[in-house]
Amino acid sequence: MLQTRSVEFAKKYNVPVRVLSSFNDNPGTLVTKEDSDMEKVVVSGVAYDKNQVKVTVQGVPDKPGVAAKIFNTISDNNVVVDMIIQNIGEGGLTDMSFTVPRTDAKKIGDVMKKVVAEIGAKNVSIKEEIAKISIVGVGMRSHSGVAAKMFSAMAKEGINIMMISTSEIKISCVIDAKYTELAVRVLHEVFEMDKAA
Repeated sequence: MLQTRSVEFAKKYNVPVRVLSSFNDNPGTLVTKEDSDMEKVVVSGVAYDKNQVKVTVQGVPDKPGVAAKIFNTISDNNVVVDMIIQNIGEGGLTDMSFTVPRTDAKKIGDVMKKVVAEIGAKNVSIKEEIAKISIVGVGMRSHSGVAAKMFSAMAKEGINIMMISTSEIKISCVIDAKYTELAVRVLHEVFEMDKAA
């Protein structure tokens, strides 16, 4: 693990950082200035996380301050939220889904029952058997069609996507946990990561 602030200073002052393991004597990983070939590799890795649950709140009043109320309450209960998706509101109501660590599943259930009552939402459900699949790569920011390629590959295998989150260099999807290994293998193949290595 790297402390974010240390990486910011290293980047700002062009200082290489070597990441070492406290468990073995491996040479570690050198984090240094990006070279020009780096963006040629569109996707450099696939990762998955089965240790999350998906929380869906239905019939949330679509008005200012409601999301703040939900996530302030979650924060006050020391639960870390990962992905957040809100649907387009209809008739003054909307649905909202987010993921939290599996270890907080019971706590988030108890917290959200109270929040749902307070904000006047319809109900809350928790889906436990999920996995978050992510592809990462610096080259994604300069290549089009990466998301389309990812989604097409998963659709071809019959893998339904429940949630999508993107950043400049990462795309994450929530899927049924039973498809985790298949999704990782398919994405590895479609983005030719064996060839890149």
